[in-house]
Amino acid sequence: MRVLLVYPIFPKTFWSYEKILALVDRKVLLPPLGLVTVAAILPQEWEFKLVDRNIRPATEEEWAWADVVILSAMIVQKQDLLDQIQEAKQRGKLVAVGGPYPTSVPHEVQNVGADFLILDEGEITLPMFVEAIQKGETSGTFRTTEKPDVTSTPVPRFDLLELDAYDMMSVQFSRGCPFQCEFCDIIVLYGRKPRTKTPAQLLAELDYLYELGWRRGVFMVDDNFIGNKRNVKLLLKELKVWMAEHKYPFKFDTEASIDLAQDPELMELMVESGFAAVFLGIETPDEDSLQMTKKFQNTRSSLTDAVQSIIKAGLRPMAGFIIGFDGEKAGAGDRIVRFAEQAAIPSTTFAMLQALPNTALWHRLKKEGRLRENQDGNINQTTLMNFVATRPLEDIAREYIEAFCALYDPIQYLDRTYRCFLMMGLPSWKAPAKIPQLVVVKALLIVIWRQGIKRETRWKFWHHLFSILKRNPGVVEHYLSACAHNEHFLEYRQIVRDQIESQLAEYLAQGAETPYVLVKEKAEEKAEAVVS
Repeated sequence: MRVLLVYPIFPKTFWSYEKILALVDRKVLLPPLGLVTVAAILPQEWEFKLVDRNIRPATEEEWAWADVVILSAMIVQKQDLLDQIQEAKQRGKLVAVGGPYPTSVPHEVQNVGADFLILDEGEITLPMFVEAIQKGETSGTFRTTEKPDVTSTPVPRFDLLELDAYDMMSVQFSRGCPFQCEFCDIIVLYGRKPRTKTPAQLLAELDYLYELGWRRGVFMVDDNFIGNKRNVKLLLKELKVWMAEHKYPFKFDTEASIDLAQDPELMELMVESGFAAVFLGIETPDEDSLQMTKKFQNTRSSLTDAVQSIIKAGLRPMAGFIIGFDGEKAGAGDRIVRFAEQAAIPSTTFAMLQALPNTALWHRLKKEGRLRENQDGNINQTTLMNFVATRPLEDIAREYIEAFCALYDPIQYLDRTYRCFLMMGLPSWKAPAKIPQLVVVKALLIVIWRQGIKRETRWKFWHHLFSILKRNPGVVEHYLSACAHNEHFLEYRQIVRDQIESQLAEYLAQGAETPYVLVKEKAEEKAEAVVS
């Protein structure tokens, strides 16, 4: 079999980073780890070609070469996924589809002609697909309620990637999360019992990347890297040795729950193993909203203290924030901005709450009749909520726009980043000095020109840079990299404003919905009147 693996386009999002990537001559932040893992699980006597449409479209020769086209996508890639299924079918190809989005809403891909649906986790369902292909079958749906043992997952086929196009590589140590956040689809897709690979498996993946010549960042894409703390500590103890033996060729970023701050040993192991940044799902500083959405792990101690403990340990925090929880009081956007300033979190993903298919939130809102028609919860910073909120959507959207723009005001961003790096701890190790690449030097000069000379940020830029050099010089490279992120947000904040205002105008023209809390109150009043 000749298999063409196709990864659909991401629209512009928080994570697209086009302006920053252009500075260092890269096209995409991260590769399609799912597809290169699929290629490793399928029979290795098959032939594979991979096209990441975020880099380039498939050529006519690649389309003609393929016996079967396999696509994988997240919900944010929905539109291009559906387009590519239709494109492949028009060319007479067998089409197989999998990944988080098709797993959640399989009828969407069936409706546009997908032949094979390889759903849930591929370690179990891909062999079912292979068996069907070998029998000559031309369609089928393969599902499982079982969660695979990921210690059997092979090393991904990183060799299929156009490595020079990516800024970071992706690896995965665990799947699943032990918590029960109502809005999260990770526990629906992968379960609440985190399953991990062995340390030897993960190190074998790093060995392969090293052999391929990779020497840049690696994102540990686990949805909660510390979900199984015992196993992650076993990994980090071996990773620390591997990194020292290989002279620290990588820097790692990952995602973790805020309870990381309560484990000094774990934070120290991460920093000593080469971790530089961690994404934290904070969501909101409002404790009532955290309780409502069952994010209890964020209510057990001071969130500000937790974030600053993580910074002092040597990890740059990135944070996820959400506005629009049930029962949320007015001014939520301002409270999120104040929290980010107080905690000194440089960059935040901030969006309006979405009800993702099959989550506990989605089921509850469906039962209450609150889901908006033809809205699928496409997680993006440029998307209105897909359900009837408990306060006017117009108020939430306007708070959101102003808060997003305040967070990414270029001066406020520099100030927050400066305060973060002043308190940031350092690892005990130091990577060998090397001559910086010309493209990196050029990128640095462009950032200096724009932020230190051309724009109103000039005085802040130089004050903060010299202060960091004097007071915490060991973090200066990481600090300048974080300053460069301002280039993306400067443009993206306007994209968010324009698109949300456009959607809001359309929504208001159709006639604004009555907030759910008022609908409920009127229904209760009517019921009481009937009883009376």
